Amino acid sequence: MKDDTDSLVSTEIRRLAAIMFTDIVGFSRQMGSNEARTLRLLDIHNQLIRQTVTAHHGVVVKTVGDAFLVEFPSVVHAVQCAQQIQAQFRTHNAEQPHDEQIHVRIGIHSGDIVQRDGDVFGDGVNIASRLQGLAEPDTICISDVVYRDVAKKLELGPVVSLGRPKLKNIAERFEVYALLSTPPKGFRGKLFRRVRFAHCLVAAGLLLVTATLGVVYYLVHPLSTQDSALRTNIASAALPLPDKPSIVVLPFTNMSDDSKPDYLGDGIVEDITTNLAKLSGLFVIARNSAFTYKGKSVKVQKVSRELGVRYVFEGSIRRAGDQVRVTAQLIDATSGYHLWSERYERPLRDIFALQDEIVHKIVVHLALRLTTVEQEQLERAYAVNLEAYELRARAFELPFQGKEGNAQARQLCEQAIELDPTYAQAYTCTGFTYVFEWGFQWTQDIQTLERAWEYGQKAIALDDSLPVAHELLGQIYFWKQHYEQAIAELERALALGPSWGSAYATLGSALNAVGRSEEAIDVLEKAIRLNPRSPIFTSNYLAALGNAYRLTGRNEEAITALKKSLSLRPNGGAALILAATYSDLGRDAEAQAMVTAGLKVNPYISVEGLRQRPLYRDPAVTERFLAALHKAGLK
Repeated sequence: MKDDTDSLVSTEIRRLAAIMFTDIVGFSRQMGSNEARTLRLLDIHNQLIRQTVTAHHGVVVKTVGDAFLVEFPSVVHAVQCAQQIQAQFRTHNAEQPHDEQIHVRIGIHSGDIVQRDGDVFGDGVNIASRLQGLAEPDTICISDVVYRDVAKKLELGPVVSLGRPKLKNIAERFEVYALLSTPPKGFRGKLFRRVRFAHCLVAAGLLLVTATLGVVYYLVHPLSTQDSALRTNIASAALPLPDKPSIVVLPFTNMSDDSKPDYLGDGIVEDITTNLAKLSGLFVIARNSAFTYKGKSVKVQKVSRELGVRYVFEGSIRRAGDQVRVTAQLIDATSGYHLWSERYERPLRDIFALQDEIVHKIVVHLALRLTTVEQEQLERAYAVNLEAYELRARAFELPFQGKEGNAQARQLCEQAIELDPTYAQAYTCTGFTYVFEWGFQWTQDIQTLERAWEYGQKAIALDDSLPVAHELLGQIYFWKQHYEQAIAELERALALGPSWGSAYATLGSALNAVGRSEEAIDVLEKAIRLNPRSPIFTSNYLAALGNAYRLTGRNEEAITALKKSLSLRPNGGAALILAATYSDLGRDAEAQAMVTAGLKVNPYISVEGLRQRPLYRDPAVTERFLAALHKAGLK
């Protein structure tokens, strides 16, 4: 006879199943703003979900508000159902205004579930729910076990790997994939990878980008005496788009109540630019050119034409106490289409996590392919002291204000080190101030380079993946005339940061120094393309390019590049290289005029002074250059 207590015991069935979890994006917010409309849209949503689930042999286990928990006999049925759901909502949304659209996120997993009292439980359900929360609007997130099962059976469209994220209350970590609803602009393949990006700050390295441009760099008089003469109206002729996705990160608009400079916003833009510049599949405009638009109201189409990029990332920042609000949007500037926009309100302490999140969004929406090396390089996360971070950001522009500004930048970077001794970028920042001091000839003490070397080594010890740290060592090697070591460090910097324009420029000058000027031309053209609008940097890059043309006997091309350099700003280096070029061609009057122009920028230039710091490994090349200048009137 059956025990009566058995009727009180719930029947429990454990089995393997495919689970789909769905919800509507922003449902709670929509209910708060217009309940009647949201309930009407919910009815449309529910009807579509139920019909599609039934068509793919699924069973709705339960619904909670806008969320559906669905069981399928196979992962193939689950993924096909999810794809059809997203396709149907795309069709619906295309015919509706924004506030009538329905955007859904879906998660799918296959695993053990426990059925009891008409409900299901277990890790299979929990993981599907976590995957749904990880999904972007209009996308589907699937676990690795689902992906392996369906990859060869279904046409999945563009797939982005999200790496092995930590899912809340799930002990196991596994690969997660996002199925995009439609191929993003610039889509180039099926399987792409996304990783959590480390904080790698570029500011210090860009301080001294011209430090190893040979004669170009240390003949330029400190800019504090030249500000009124800078010509910032660079020609706005359209540049061609690169053969891969291209982007510029524009400076954020400061929306804070106070009128103080927004170093935090500048730092965030620099970090996002730096992280993107590490990706070989992306072309990233240098910070210096991007910041020529700071404080200006400019159309993204104009930015696209002038910089030769397809995508523009822009935003604003508002800081209030220990909170920060950031708005961000990614635009296809060739069409004006907004690929993604978002507003964030976070505690200041979460600002670095927010930067990671923003970069992730950009990578996903541009469907970028990441190499294994890039993944390993960028997965590292850094906890940075926020005050130290802002001190380093404040130091960025100061060396270009002259000797006193450089000293102030060093002081700020040293303070950052005191606040955070593990902050590798603060060490590079300090090291570059010593290189800058040597390059501008503010000191004759050779120990200056040794101090720069010490800071560079400390930065490398803390983080060997920093492109800017390897660039610092490359510049120090250059000034010590250890050219092969310089080239090796600069190539390492470029391996770590393929869009690192300043490293290309430095490498180009190092190649000039060792007689490899044909190679230098290609490298310097890349530097200019990555930084096409900065009066300071672009001018110096053009001067180095003109020098490469001169060294290869392409004098007319040298003259064109050097004149363009001088049209951007007074540049003593460009003037003297042009003087030597004219002298070699027998155009003595023009050569003399260029020597005069160079002396106006820096009256302390002399033949003997240049000889004390050889420009080339081959002494004969240096002497020919100096002889041409002497012929043109330089004493």
